[in-house]
Amino acid sequence: MMKAYVSVLDRRSMRWTKLLQEKPHLQRSLTVKRYVRKGVPNQLRARIWMAASGAQERLEGNRGYYQSLLAMEPDGGLKESIHTDMHRTFPDNVLFQSKAEPSLQSSLYNVLLAYGQHNAHVGYCQGMNFIAGYLIIITKDEETSFWLMDALLGRMLPDFYSPAMTGLKADQEVLAALVRAKAPAVGQLMAQYPGIWTLLVSRWFICLFIDVLPIETVLRVWDCLFYEGSKVLFRAALTLILHHQQQILSARSLTDVCECFKQITCGAFALDCHAFMQKIFTEPGSLSTATIDKLREKCRRRILEEESGRP
Repeated sequence: MMKAYVSVLDRRSMRWTKLLQEKPHLQRSLTVKRYVRKGVPNQLRARIWMAASGAQERLEGNRGYYQSLLAMEPDGGLKESIHTDMHRTFPDNVLFQSKAEPSLQSSLYNVLLAYGQHNAHVGYCQGMNFIAGYLIIITKDEETSFWLMDALLGRMLPDFYSPAMTGLKADQEVLAALVRAKAPAVGQLMAQYPGIWTLLVSRWFICLFIDVLPIETVLRVWDCLFYEGSKVLFRAALTLILHHQQQILSARSLTDVCECFKQITCGAFALDCHAFMQKIFTEPGSLSTATIDKLREKCRRRILEEESGRP
């Protein structure tokens, strides 16, 4: 697969280079959308993600802000929470090992600390370390990684990482509703197991598919996430479920269901990132932002009512 994919990457790189020579300042268009869906070359990802997400504009309008956050006296609890997860972040990646020269642990700590200072309501939450780590690997720059974190956690996925995690809980319910509509048999199976969606997909969403899907597939999903927004996460999740309906429906117990969901994220279908990305924009069918927003509001309202004890 990789041998064939390398030639695809080479073609994409040439086309992106030509596009950016003609239009150095990325502007939204059907052409750019098509290019993003077909994959952004790794060497251009930081630039494209920053431009597409609005993070570049935020950086340019707040010069020196990142450094000022690092200069602030941090909350002791914030520092302790971040330090606790340092050794858990990509432990098998040599770049994140404390003895590495240079080690990315210091950059990871700085980005997480700055974000915790910037968004005191969230502070630090498990899962953010993997997102920051991925961004640092791609961008090779702390400040760029910080502003991309701000785009993801502050604007695209609000309340995902807040103490109550209301956004995460709502999106799990949104996915459940979409499955009931698009794969009723799977929806009926899941209804037998209360709380099953939290067990199965909370990690998909909280880590944005990091350590769930193969690395290159995650990056391709992120290309579209930064350009098109969070509905891409639903497209990826739905495609995994819809494409493997028969395997899921063969499950005879909760254990079987959990094992099936584990397997569908690491098989040949998920590994072939180019084919997978083509499928996420066809297999789930129509999935508008308006539909997602309406479902989110409905689920969010129900969650808040339940948590407040109101009928």
